[in-house]
Amino acid sequence: MSGTIRANLKKGLTVNIVLKKDQRSGTLTKGIIKDILTKSPQHTHGIKVRLECGSVGRVKEIL
Repeated sequence: MSGTIRANLKKGLTVNIVLKKDQRSGTLTKGIIKDILTKSPQHTHGIKVRLECGSVGRVKEIL
């Protein structure tokens, strides 16, 4: 499933995201979705989410 389509995501899913500070390096952060922040149905760089740990970034992989 793609992290660029909002319908594929829901609270409680485990995902890998890229944080704003890690966009150049591409370092991924693993966590569980707390909130979905992007309102549009899709986004080319990934849907922006907040993880339960408080980190905010764009979804790159759904685990």
